[in-house]
Amino acid sequence: MDFPHLFYGNLLLNFYIMKQLSFAIVICSSLVLFACGSSTTKDAKSTKSDLKEQVTTPVVKSTTPTTAPKEYPKGKLGEMVKLGEDILNNTNTHPLTKDLVGNSLQCKSCHLKGSDAKPGTAAGIGTFFGTATAFPAYSKREKTVQSLQDRVNNCFMRSMNGKRPIIDSKASMAMATYITWLSTGMPIQQDAKRPCSPLNSERWAKNIKKMTKIQKKATHANYVKGKELYASKCSSCHGVDGAGVATFPPLWGKSKEGKWLSYNTGAGMSKLNKGAAWAQSNMPLNQGGTLSDQDAADIMLFVNAQPHADFNLQNGLQKDMGYYNSDVLKEKHSVRSNFKQLGLDVDVIRGDKAIN
Repeated sequence: MDFPHLFYGNLLLNFYIMKQLSFAIVICSSLVLFACGSSTTKDAKSTKSDLKEQVTTPVVKSTTPTTAPKEYPKGKLGEMVKLGEDILNNTNTHPLTKDLVGNSLQCKSCHLKGSDAKPGTAAGIGTFFGTATAFPAYSKREKTVQSLQDRVNNCFMRSMNGKRPIIDSKASMAMATYITWLSTGMPIQQDAKRPCSPLNSERWAKNIKKMTKIQKKATHANYVKGKELYASKCSSCHGVDGAGVATFPPLWGKSKEGKWLSYNTGAGMSKLNKGAAWAQSNMPLNQGGTLSDQDAADIMLFVNAQPHADFNLQNGLQKDMGYYNSDVLKEKHSVRSNFKQLGLDVDVIRGDKAIN
């Protein structure tokens, strides 16, 4: 056999086969790379699109609630919510707060019950819906940034005519927990102007401004008109003498034992403009918004010209309460000074000298 020719023939054949295989591998590799490149480009565009969608799409869609959440949280948190609700309903008699209250009011007296019968769920000024979302918030009165507990506890010195609860005490934490629970699902909206629910902030400020202009023009005739309106629209619940009827809250004066019945002159309700703004929004009960501007102003002119306890900030601070978050450490008010703040003389408005 001619082995040299066979050897070289086989060698050439093998070389030809290898060359064809190499070319095929290159073609396949190019196709694979092209396919992978197209997929990578497409995936990159898809990823960018997905990321853009994630950034622009809100994570939580919130609506303004009209009733409290249907269920309490579970465990210890739920127990704290329920405790806070109980305190707000029975502030002046509850074991944790009764010694801190100096009148016959409860938190629900101003923060009215809504259709679900829970304190602070009524729609008017004073609602607790959204309140927790505004904190921490700046307070012009204290001239500091306040926490929700600060805001609630300060009310005890003024509207409750008592002592400020200690921050993080069981009562303080419970009240703040309940109020926070009512804002479940609402977005945070901190307020740089005032410590107020975003549902109330602007209308509160607008209505105070409106009532300030009206009250600055008040005369004895407005006081007389306010007395008449109070008798026809308010006395059936709050009493002719302002002492309250049955479970309805008192508005002024003292008990037979000499105890003050209602808010003192440091409370927002005692201010002629703020009290009128609140009353127009909430009164008569379940008929909020029906009083005219002048009628609301005249009624609260009459109510706040009646005897109320003087306010002295230092008397409301407990000696062992710890740090008090305020840059204002001295503050005093009286019925007379509240009228003078708007350029009015309470003696002239009343037509007598019954107020000290």
